[in-house]
Amino acid sequence: MSESAKNFLCISTYFKGQDFLKSCKADGNNVFLLTKKKLEHEAWPWEAIDDVYYINDWNEHNVIKGIAYKFRELKFDRFVALDDFDVEKVAMVREHFRMPGMGRTTSHYFRDKLAMRMKAKEEGINVPEFTSLFYNGDINDYIERVSPPWLLKPRLEASATGIKKLHSKEELWKIVHELGDERDNYLVEKFAPGDVYHVDGLNVDGKVVFSRVSKYLDTPFEVAHGGGIFKSATCEIGSKTEKALQNMNVQVMTAFGMQFGASHTEFIQSKETGALFFLETSSRVGGANLAEMVEFASGGINLWAEWAKIECANLKKGKYKLPKVDNKYAGIIVSLSRYEHPDTSSFNDSEIVWRMHKPWHIGLIVCSESSERVLELLHHYEQRIAKDFHASLPAPDKSE
Repeated sequence: MSESAKNFLCISTYFKGQDFLKSCKADGNNVFLLTKKKLEHEAWPWEAIDDVYYINDWNEHNVIKGIAYKFRELKFDRFVALDDFDVEKVAMVREHFRMPGMGRTTSHYFRDKLAMRMKAKEEGINVPEFTSLFYNGDINDYIERVSPPWLLKPRLEASATGIKKLHSKEELWKIVHELGDERDNYLVEKFAPGDVYHVDGLNVDGKVVFSRVSKYLDTPFEVAHGGGIFKSATCEIGSKTEKALQNMNVQVMTAFGMQFGASHTEFIQSKETGALFFLETSSRVGGANLAEMVEFASGGINLWAEWAKIECANLKKGKYKLPKVDNKYAGIIVSLSRYEHPDTSSFNDSEIVWRMHKPWHIGLIVCSESSERVLELLHHYEQRIAKDFHASLPAPDKSE
């Protein structure tokens, strides 16, 4: 191994981050992967991985002892969490080995929905009215002060997993009692209809160096709980909404202590008042192939690859340089399919730049100089997919 090469241990309990691994290796580093045994046959970029370590399930004690054993002969220089569910786990590992990077306190702001809301409110960032479920008195005060409907949210799940909509005081107290000793792992917040946006960004030295604002054409909650079709598209570039959300994203990253890496942050714009509210954030690349959509919209900014370059530059005390950014419009549509390998050849518009190849799924990304053209295509494809391909499953109560 080259003496100048750094040793990256990338930890992912999901099949994610292939472009991060490839970019990290291309930068001259040694790349090691810790993942679950059940993922060993996934299409990892093996050519970019120097060695792989498997676990059956995450056990904090065993993982630390395993890494410590390897550390005797192999000096790891950086630990990286590639998935949302690994952020806190890797923060704990970093602190044990005194490794630079996000620790447990900061990681809570990027994983724990209650911690996010409390910190954002403390920093003067708009958030929907919420309450923890710790103290009965606080719950009763909230019910008197904030009218339903409300959303019950697990503090540590991702996306819309485990979220329930509640319409009355009786319904809220019923589910609180049903949660029993698990109630402290949930919060309740005001449900307000609105458009949900996501800001996907890159951060260097405590500053946002790149961000792209996009809008979910149906909210993740509606898609997960209504069996809908997932769609997102680039927000109107230069619009008042885009600029406001970019500024709010900077506020959130600064307040939460993000120093370097990728981030995916969601906001809602009230249909009633037009006000913008912070929903949640994460210190990783957005899922559901949003990274590919952002890459086409920005003229080639691959969030996974650039995140790896930022980590490398930080570790080697170098200077990260963002590639040239282009401003285009892109949109994505993804659905479960009733066919294991759906034939998408009938979708043949020149704007199609990406097709999903995943069993029992159908997905496309389109790119254009025109926002209107992107939205027109997504609307047309939604009708066709709903008629000829779409399948749905009940929303899960918790992640696998």
